[in-house]
Amino acid sequence: MAADPLADPAPLIRRVYAYVAYRVGDGPEAEDITSETFERALRYRTNYDSRKGTPAAWLIGIATRCVADSFARRAGEVLVADAPEQAGRDEAGAAAERLDLAEAVAQLSERDRELVALRYGADLRAREIADILELKTGAVEVALHRALERLRETMGKD
Repeated sequence: MAADPLADPAPLIRRVYAYVAYRVGDGPEAEDITSETFERALRYRTNYDSRKGTPAAWLIGIATRCVADSFARRAGEVLVADAPEQAGRDEAGAAAERLDLAEAVAQLSERDRELVALRYGADLRAREIADILELKTGAVEVALHRALERLRETMGKD
């Protein structure tokens, strides 16, 4: 019998939520999409193949489709993802920097936002992102590097 990809769900839930919140903003919508992701995962858990990737990568792949479905349901409406909330109280400088980052990310192309969300929201490695997007690892690394360069240019930082 294959290993259960949902055997230890707590860290997976946090990781999926972080990715989704990066894409749609923190809050009820991110919670709903995270829930939908795990509902689908429960329904299709027998299809999980550990040879094709980690449980986290499998779930982020499902979450990517759930986010796309959410965008499709809200066709025509532009979403600007806020940076995930930081725990504790922020100082004014950190809050301003977070807003600048959210604004800069929102100016990226959809593909660049997706790459940044997968890398930093979901904390996936290039190989895992490549599996999800069905690309070569090298292509993901180059695309992510270029996306980060565009983000730095937008923010006016090195």
